[in-house]
Amino acid sequence: MVCAVASLGGLLFGYDQGNMSEILQMPPFLEYFNYPNATHQGLMTSMLTLGCFLGALCSAYLADRLSRKYAIMVGCAVFIIGSALQTGAVNEAMMIVSRIIGGIGVGILSNIVPLFQSELAPPEIRGRLICLQQIAITGGIMVAFWIGYGCSKIKTTASFRIPLGVQIIPALVLMAAIMFMPFSPRWLIAKGRDEEACAVLAKLRAGGDLDHPMVIREFNEIKEVVTSEKEVESGSYLELVKHPVRRRVIIGIVVQAFLQLTGINTIMYYAPKIFKQAGLKGTDAPLLAQGINGVLNFLCTIPITVYIDKWGRRSTLMFGALGMVVAYIAMGTIMAVYGKPFQDGSDTSIAYDNGAASRATMAFVYIFVACYALSWGPICWIYPSEIFPMRVRAKATSITTATNWIFNFLVAQVAPILMSDITWGLYIIFACFNLLAFMHVFFFCPETKGVMLEDMDELFGQSVWAFKVKSQNVSHRADNDSSEKQTFE
Repeated sequence: MVCAVASLGGLLFGYDQGNMSEILQMPPFLEYFNYPNATHQGLMTSMLTLGCFLGALCSAYLADRLSRKYAIMVGCAVFIIGSALQTGAVNEAMMIVSRIIGGIGVGILSNIVPLFQSELAPPEIRGRLICLQQIAITGGIMVAFWIGYGCSKIKTTASFRIPLGVQIIPALVLMAAIMFMPFSPRWLIAKGRDEEACAVLAKLRAGGDLDHPMVIREFNEIKEVVTSEKEVESGSYLELVKHPVRRRVIIGIVVQAFLQLTGINTIMYYAPKIFKQAGLKGTDAPLLAQGINGVLNFLCTIPITVYIDKWGRRSTLMFGALGMVVAYIAMGTIMAVYGKPFQDGSDTSIAYDNGAASRATMAFVYIFVACYALSWGPICWIYPSEIFPMRVRAKATSITTATNWIFNFLVAQVAPILMSDITWGLYIIFACFNLLAFMHVFFFCPETKGVMLEDMDELFGQSVWAFKVKSQNVSHRADNDSSEKQTFE
């Protein structure tokens, strides 16, 4: 329940992502903002991600100073202000500034939510619980698509103001509900609030029984590691560039960069345009196809949520990357062979005369989305949140999450231009990035499923080469502890 409530933070970003892809196709929006070209559309879309970058960077201070719980509340408050300003935007400048403000809120939540979830979840189901974040993201995208589709029938500015205003509701719900959720026990122990931490662990693990062996073991494990970390290092930003944390920071940064270089947000933001190129006529048909895209994205996130702690992080990422490579190569090849370029205003677009080629393009868009939703979508939020030591976890994940958002910003800026300038070549570029992502995981990302957060130092200390690391060789503290019951005092 705690992790599910926190995951509403993911719904806010997912909703906005689905929102803008629909709004950019609405005639009242285009008319009201003087028919922005591809560059201006990319600017209005990507300004939220620039705000997310700033929010992710400042989230570490909030998480360590105020707590993970109160940092989530701050993120909600900032998002609500930005959303209200977006809803009432009267010109392009106001829309851009309000999206930056809303993005700061999303950036805070995108880092703190998986961090909070990872610190409350037991290791055997940690991946599953953090996946709730991705369920919320894809659920938000799906809901936004259908709200946008319904509002596309409206002929006034309400067609885009209603979808923008609706996103305030889940932010208010999260802000209210998180007040009733517990603090992270690891954060409490780091702040010397041991009795509160034990009470939280007892409630989460044993129905409130402070004397339960599982509660006592986990408390002692966390306490031992937190105490030793404070004796060895200060937990400053400087430690992120020093051994042994530096290697994990680089791994986390590269994983989050590749999350955006998969091209997922190009597909999500501009899928209606791709579907229109593939031969779907009018305004409704591409938006309807995008609505189906959102449902597929949501449904394919469910199996990975159920089985991630059985499948593991590493193999799932590699299979997903290869699936996306195949989908992109197929899309690019079909466009190159059967597509005919033509001028669509100031942009170059693609048209098909071949019905089979048109349907195949749409099919491979859906295959790509399925591969992404079953792998990189959820796991790239799980992996960075679990690989760092407690003393620098918030700071390190703020850097990796900020990397996600800055690459999101860059891709959103460049993709619509490349989509016009090199058409099918963009998909070949994304295929190459996905192949590099496969290689990064194979060589550098060890398997973390079932490993306690306090045992990650031992896991990453085995070898630099991930294919040589065996997670089952980690000496889990819970297994090695004496079975003699200790009483917390």
